[in-house]
Amino acid sequence: MSTTHPGPVTPGSDPQASAIIETATVALDVNAGSDTAAVITHLAGLLVETGRATQADGLVEAALAREAQSPTGLPGGIAIPHCRTEGVTRASLAFARLAPGVDFGAADGPADIVFLIAAPASGGSEHMKLLSALARALVRPDFVASLRSAPDAATVVDLVGDVVSPTPAAGATGAAAAPAAATPAPASAEPTGTTASGKRTSIVAITACPTGIAHTYMAADSLTYAAERAGVDFVVETQGSSKSTPADPAVIAAADAVIFATDVGVKGRERFAGKPVVESGTKRAINEPDAMIADAVAAAGNPSAPRVSGTAAAAGAASASSGSELGWGTRLRQILLTGVSYMIPFVAAGGLLIALGFLFGGYEIALKPDGATDPIGATIALSNSLTNLPSGGIMQYLGGVFFEIGSLAFFFLVPALAGYIAFAIADRPGLAPGFTAGYIAATVGAGFIGGLVGGLIAGFVALYISRIPLPQWARGLMPVVIIPLLATLITGALMLMVLGRPLAWVTRELTSALSNMSGSSAIILGIVLGLMMCFDLGGPVNKAAYAFAVQGLATGGPAELHIMATVMAAGMVPPLAMALATLVRPKLFTEPERENGKAAWLLGASFISEGAIPFAAADPLRVIPSMMAGGAVTGAITMAFDVGLRAPHGGIFVFFAMSNVLGFLVALAAGTVVAAAIVVALKEMRVRTTKDTVTATPAATPVAA
Repeated sequence: MSTTHPGPVTPGSDPQASAIIETATVALDVNAGSDTAAVITHLAGLLVETGRATQADGLVEAALAREAQSPTGLPGGIAIPHCRTEGVTRASLAFARLAPGVDFGAADGPADIVFLIAAPASGGSEHMKLLSALARALVRPDFVASLRSAPDAATVVDLVGDVVSPTPAAGATGAAAAPAAATPAPASAEPTGTTASGKRTSIVAITACPTGIAHTYMAADSLTYAAERAGVDFVVETQGSSKSTPADPAVIAAADAVIFATDVGVKGRERFAGKPVVESGTKRAINEPDAMIADAVAAAGNPSAPRVSGTAAAAGAASASSGSELGWGTRLRQILLTGVSYMIPFVAAGGLLIALGFLFGGYEIALKPDGATDPIGATIALSNSLTNLPSGGIMQYLGGVFFEIGSLAFFFLVPALAGYIAFAIADRPGLAPGFTAGYIAATVGAGFIGGLVGGLIAGFVALYISRIPLPQWARGLMPVVIIPLLATLITGALMLMVLGRPLAWVTRELTSALSNMSGSSAIILGIVLGLMMCFDLGGPVNKAAYAFAVQGLATGGPAELHIMATVMAAGMVPPLAMALATLVRPKLFTEPERENGKAAWLLGASFISEGAIPFAAADPLRVIPSMMAGGAVTGAITMAFDVGLRAPHGGIFVFFAMSNVLGFLVALAAGTVVAAAIVVALKEMRVRTTKDTVTATPAATPVAA
């Protein structure tokens, strides 16, 4: 038989089911198109027709953006595209049984059972529980089989009502009735997951996905059933949109191993420090739960298994043995970003205090009486109390105080960079050798490059030493005495005796080359820096350009000041350009994007490139190239106008530390307009293409059963 859009649910239907699904949002045995976008568009149309969503375009765009992060196809011919967006008025489901099936990225082929799960951007926890309950039920073969054999839409509504009801009918089993968090697996009749001593293995797991609606809970239940089959004690903490309860600290302490099945960062990772770990994305937990449980059981009995340290390096080590998708490139990026993220507070505090010092005391406060540059601030040395004021009076004295404090704070940027790179690799034992390597790099003139190299060496030396087998009585001394002592000695010796001076030479040559840049070569550098600042909007490439500029700022040369101005101007372009685009062509953007556009004005003015991330995440192929083009224009003009900047952050709020403010504003305005114009043009092309496709594509037709 064939069913497309029967009438609305009757008053006698299950009230919980009618809260998220009705017969008018169920389409059985239909040909909804040949690709993912067509199916999602068809299902979104059902939600709009029933008043559950205000606009199909925004809903489709949000669902496809989520699909781009990770395909939602699951083994067994199932797909669960899902999203949270302002265009949804209440948590809703649209269901299609497709003939033929459509590829949603599952390894075993096309999907013929598709649920579009749509939630409001500010959906409450109760709605999230209903939606997550459905996602959990989809791991049950009996539930999926019932959907495939349902004779009409009303039967589908009843099936969904059974699994999302708070009190399932008698005989209902499986994940729908399971709590959303900290769910223990039942005991198995034939336990196989035991330790060498015969004790049942205890495993605790975390599951989390970007939207926290579906994969989070499906991964949790897949692992729960696999743990039951393996006969292990199992507790899972779901970090999703539905309210979850953290696992009991006593349970974590007693666990023999940990599973992290997440597509995002683990909240409270430090709670599991020292535990053997198996790590992957949620897709592996859903597709291969038995293998993950087996890996965790094996890790529990393996003294050499990767262990949780709360750092990127530990995650990478764990993933290497568990089949995670993380590679060495990703791990190295995470390590370096950890160092940069901890360095930035020193940069912001120290750099802005130096700029304030110049504002109050003038640029001469940085000079010794003989005219040479004093990196610590000679004004304070000349006037240690208010009774011995310099010739400039109280304002110059205060400027000297700000400059002194800022210079001292700024000096820590390289030690902090190296220290926290080492921390990301070896955890706390890496801090001492890392900071020492960074201090040596700063002292011998190796600068930012020396800090990177020294931090990596310190971290990996400390990590290697931590793996040296020692008697039980000596293990307690490893993190506080043995590792810091040996790692600091080895790393310090390498930096002082072997690497320090060559790295300092590289830094001096690079600085000299930059100082001699002028004309076309400086403009080319500006273009490169502009492209880097707009490539990943706060990611590793952006941070590399920013760190390069900040390190040069410490020398205070004209070329370095130009580089700092170029980096800041280009970094302000993406949020300002998206704010302008949403203002001039609002119909090209969803309601959430228009709201983000309003906030992006201030974020861009404050030099916070991350303000454009929501736009780039939703439409990266159009937004990112547009922003890069605008950044390149701004970088070239800033360099051409010889704009200089002595402050490392602040945007329009540090004009006092800038030379040629007018040139800066012209460059910023030009890049913003270019980026906004390109992104608007690209989105207009997409809209026209979509309209042409819709016009040419026949409506979805029912297929006779």
